[in-house]
Amino acid sequence: MFDGVCNFCNRMVKFAIRNDKRAKIRFAPLQSNSGQALKEQYNVSPNADTIIFIENGKAYTYARAAIRVCRYLDWPVKILYAFIIIPRFISQPLYKWFAKHRHKWFGKSDNCMMPTPDVRSRFLE
Repeated sequence: MFDGVCNFCNRMVKFAIRNDKRAKIRFAPLQSNSGQALKEQYNVSPNADTIIFIENGKAYTYARAAIRVCRYLDWPVKILYAFIIIPRFISQPLYKWFAKHRHKWFGKSDNCMMPTPDVRSRFLE
């Protein structure tokens, strides 16, 4: 799940789509019904406005979610998964600091991203 009105987040979703040729990753804006339902199902704070990645029945947020996404991307981007070795006490605060400023640096859209027809099946309703 991603912040559907965040320009940076939308760019990262497009990046993930381009680098996931096997189409393993599915997407949902946090603002969507699916996003809200998944947050509730996995006991993620309703106020969480960060990337949320669900893997093997567990929800990951912030840096851990972003790093875990890389595991499913194509080579050479997959190498970014190596950042999983960075301890959480370092990666999470850095990610949260970046996330706090992302709207100021990259802007916001008034609406959630609308996927193109060729990738529509990769988005949860």
